[in-house]
Amino acid sequence: EMSEMSERSKQNVAHGLAWSYYVGYLKIVLPRVKKSMEEFSRANPNVLACRETWKLHILVPLSCDIYDDLEKADSNIQYLTDLNETTLTRAGTKKRVYKHSLYAIKAEDNKLWHCAVEYATPLQSLYAMSQDECAAFSREDRLEQAKLFYRTLEEILKGSKECAGTYRLIAYHELDEAETHFLSRNILWHLRQQHHEEYAVYEGNQPHNPSSTLSSTELQISQSDLPQPLRSDCF
Repeated sequence: EMSEMSERSKQNVAHGLAWSYYVGYLKIVLPRVKKSMEEFSRANPNVLACRETWKLHILVPLSCDIYDDLEKADSNIQYLTDLNETTLTRAGTKKRVYKHSLYAIKAEDNKLWHCAVEYATPLQSLYAMSQDECAAFSREDRLEQAKLFYRTLEEILKGSKECAGTYRLIAYHELDEAETHFLSRNILWHLRQQHHEEYAVYEGNQPHNPSSTLSSTELQISQSDLPQPLRSDCF
């Protein structure tokens, strides 16, 4: 009965996607990110100047609208190269490849900032569910589940020692009349924040928070919806 109630209210969707994303992907790749960045930086010392940005920047659009090609999402985002790949045997697949792409983000002054960035791919599932009649998943459901996915993932990663300091979650909502370069502006804001964290030189000159970047209040969900510790005494 409890399981049926959870299914009807769709409480399990975001939790399951967040845990699957963490266990099946982030927990594998994030601990290796800094090493890949360091290897790239040794070969290209002028590109990744700020060590604080040596993280995987994970885009979380609450609309769940994801571009396969970031360059098509925003012309100020240009693919640079791929970082060194990791090859593992997983779930019967020999030599499964994990890799991240490095991008150059062009600022208003034409300065280039570089970072590894990608979308949180489980959001594609939420979007697909809202387009499929069989899922009975409304646009409102999708928004709430996207928020819950973000908050669940945030809590999981905060508790992960292996992933500490290896990621940056970038949650945002597209404006009704979206600016041409709203995505690059959001990424740049986070890069500048990290730059200030490492080089706190210009006091009082913090980057302006773009209107499409979400505050913690806008992402607020009830305490009961937060991920709970797994228990073995329930069986």
